[in-house]
This record gives sequence, structure tokens and C-alpha cells, in this order.
Amino acid sequence: MAHSKFPVEVLTPEGEVFSDEVEMLSTVTTVGSIGILAHHQPVLARLEPTELRLYRAEGDVVRFAQAEGYMQFADNRALVLVEEAIAPERVDRQTYETKLSEARAAAERAEEDSEERARALRDAKRYEAFLAVRS
Repeated sequence: MAHSKFPVEVLTPEGEVFSDEVEMLSTVTTVGSIGILAHHQPVLARLEPTELRLYRAEGDVVRFAQAEGYMQFADNRALVLVEEAIAPERVDRQTYETKLSEARAAAERAEEDSEERARALRDAKRYEAFLAVRS
């Protein structure tokens, strides 16, 4: 059964990575997973690093390794603002494994409760999510 479609834009600091109509958007917020269909109630959510799935139609899914950011749904439109959104096939496993190792080491070196430690832990979480999407 086909669902109504709605426009979605995915933006990063480098620019637009996706702009099209979809039947459903699926991602993870700081309070859990969320799926958005057309005519959903307005929502503003903080996003966690995960796999962003944009369902154009049954069997036609656009996937991204999504960094942290925000998602707004209002007036039957979705706007996803994230630090990074990378197609799974563009996630270089070796590069992200190295980045993950470096982030973990930085977290261990940093003082407890410091901004440096918090940043390194956020980076590690992002790289873990990116590697999971690549699998």
C-alpha cells in the first residue's frame, strides 16, 4: 500500500545532500527511534549518530550514515540538519576505524568531565555509528 509523500531536505555544513519526496523518514533521536510519515504532528528533535533511512517507495530506500544534529517536521515537510550525512558506500572502513581509535585514545587522555573528553566521546559514538552503517 502506497503512502502519501512529503518533501525532505538533508543539509550539512557543506550543503544539501538530499532533497526529494519520501513516504517515510526513519532515524534515532536522543529519546529513541522515530519514524515520520506524511501529516505527522509537528516535531523538533535532537538526533543521535545512526543510520538515516529515507523511504521513497517500497524497496527504494536512500540510506546515510548520519551524524548528530536536528530534525524538524512541520507543515508536512522535514528538514534534517546534521554535521555529516554520508552514503554507506562512501564510508571508508579503514579511515573510520583509525578515527575511532584516535577518538577513544583522546577520551582516555582527557580529564574526567572535561569538554575535551565529551567531544572525543561524541566523535567515537559517531564513528561507531558510521562503521555500523557500512557493515
